[in-house]
Amino acid sequence: MIDLYYWTTPNGHKITLFLEEAGLPYTIKPINIGKGDQFDPAFLKISPNNRIPAIVDHAPADGGKSISVFESGAILLYLAGKTGQFIPKTLRGLGPMLGQNHHFAHYAPEKLPYAIDRYVKETSRLYAVLDKRLGGRDFILGKQYTIADMACYPWIGPERQGQNIDDFPNLKRWHAAIKERPATVRAYARAKEVNPKPAPTRTEEERKILFGQDRSVVK
Repeated sequence: MIDLYYWTTPNGHKITLFLEEAGLPYTIKPINIGKGDQFDPAFLKISPNNRIPAIVDHAPADGGKSISVFESGAILLYLAGKTGQFIPKTLRGLGPMLGQNHHFAHYAPEKLPYAIDRYVKETSRLYAVLDKRLGGRDFILGKQYTIADMACYPWIGPERQGQNIDDFPNLKRWHAAIKERPATVRAYARAKEVNPKPAPTRTEEERKILFGQDRSVVK
């Protein structure tokens, strides 16, 4: 059994996508990052960087004691190694730049045109790179659906990121194919169970918790 410390973010969705595809039994431990659950001392023992997702595997492959893993990329690699499934030879990620797009367009208290324009354009460039990569390929690495796809899929949100998906036909086809996978449907159904009504914007208190961190939060 795997305990998944999770909230309904793109990085959180990466792990539910894998767990549902692989059919691994897991229990969700909600970590409401808007309320500051990520700073709970018990959680910090598992994820010292105060970030979700994190997991505790109570049945590791070597049969030894429980193993905790944090950071979404590390978790995907760990689970792929554990199961021997969905493991690629190379990885590609979109999170950092698209996350900045989300921040300045939707969460920043002050709308900064330069910052928004910069990250909308960078998002467009990354969409184009992925669209080109998907030309003649079912998935990022070819015919096999892998953790590379799981790592990228949750970050693709054209309407939220100021993009027209029709400008990227290969990306559009890839995104639609993953969206229809039964495991994807199950993963996002779990997200709705955990967070039925996600707010489109952050409150002032949530912004202080999520975006005002400095060295004082490391204890």
